[in-house]
Amino acid sequence: MLSFVPGNVPREPLPPEAMGEDVLAALARLIRRLHDAAQGWTPPDDAVWATLPGTQNIPLVDTDADLVGHRDLCPGNVVFRDGLPAALIDFDLARPTTRVYDIANALYWWAPLLHPEDRTPVLAQADIPHRVAIFADAYGMSGQQRRDLVPLARRMIHRFHLTSSAAAQADPVFRRLWDQGVKDRMPRAEAWITQEGTAIAARLRSQQ
Repeated sequence: MLSFVPGNVPREPLPPEAMGEDVLAALARLIRRLHDAAQGWTPPDDAVWATLPGTQNIPLVDTDADLVGHRDLCPGNVVFRDGLPAALIDFDLARPTTRVYDIANALYWWAPLLHPEDRTPVLAQADIPHRVAIFADAYGMSGQQRRDLVPLARRMIHRFHLTSSAAAQADPVFRRLWDQGVKDRMPRAEAWITQEGTAIAARLRSQQ
């Protein structure tokens, strides 16, 4: 169904009011509502799932699917009302996935799971394990989901690097994004999650 969703979509660099802990918690609850609504729905056998240009042969990391999820929960796809996330838009990359993948995808953008150099300035020195824990609690993540999150996030970010590079070779729009900074941001993100993932996992374990 195509319809208009009233509200505001934050632009990057994200303003401080879009990065508060209340925003994280509201987004987690919104994604949980989406997942609960999608649970149990079986897509038709002839469903066709979109991919980025040039990335069709790069293996997915979320193949053990349990629902159809959004998979692209960047700020540009979240509609705010009264200062909080209220709706999700732009489902062009939706496909069978896992709850943990969608959570990792959202946290990549909103925690964010990025090197400090690549975060919006207000979050450059943020306590990322703390922000991840806020999201996990608001979503109601299970113990198993908390244990699975960091290993999956590592694989997801590595795949982001591969798909960004491949898309840049196949499409001029993605090439421009690659040249404007993605080519440097993705290696830094991989190195950062490798170094800091242990602290995130420990924080999640401490709250089980």
